[in-house]
This record gives sequence, C-alpha cells and structure tokens, in this order.
Amino acid sequence: MIDLSPLGHALAAVVLQCIVGLTRGRWAVGGAIGCIWFIAREQTQAEYRWIALFGQGKRANMPWYGGFDYRVWNVGSLLDWLVPVAACIIVCLIVRAQKRITAYRALSRADD
Repeated sequence: MIDLSPLGHALAAVVLQCIVGLTRGRWAVGGAIGCIWFIAREQTQAEYRWIALFGQGKRANMPWYGGFDYRVWNVGSLLDWLVPVAACIIVCLIVRAQKRITAYRALSRADD
C-alpha cells in the first residue's frame, strides 16, 4: 500500500505557508514554520526508533546523535519531511515569479 502521509504533511505545511503568506506577506517564513514542524516530528520519531533498536528502550542510553543515525532513517521517514520542504519551496518560487511578473507589467505600463 502506498504511504500518502508525505502528501498530507506537504498539504499541511503549504496551508500554514499560505496563511502566513496571505496575512503577513512572509511566504518563506510561513513555509519554514510548516517545514520545521515536520522536520522536528521526524527527528523525534528517529530518536524513538534509535531508543527501541539500540538503547534497550531507555532514553538515557541514547547519545546526542542518536536521532541522526542513518540506521534509524528509512525512505518513508525521509519523504515525510522532504516532500513538505519541496512543496513549500515550489510555492515560494511561484509567489516570487508572480511578483516579478506583476512588477514587470506595471513597469511596462508606466513606460507606455
């Protein structure tokens, strides 16, 4: 079965980005907030996987780098934060391009 959670995460991150972008005009900040939420979530889950696999179930046994250990990351957990990051970057690029097009059109009208 296909895991659709990366798409749900991307949708949530983009919705948050749009809320901040439309209300404050800070599209990159909104995207960063949405993405950091899912990056932190996946990092925490990686720490729990490390504790279960290598720490005998005790958090005290985990070194500071436990959540960064490549052995506890898989494709699904990587996609759960990479897809929202990619989606928010795409939205930022679209908004930036739209602003440039609008500014160019306004400038070209002023020249007429």
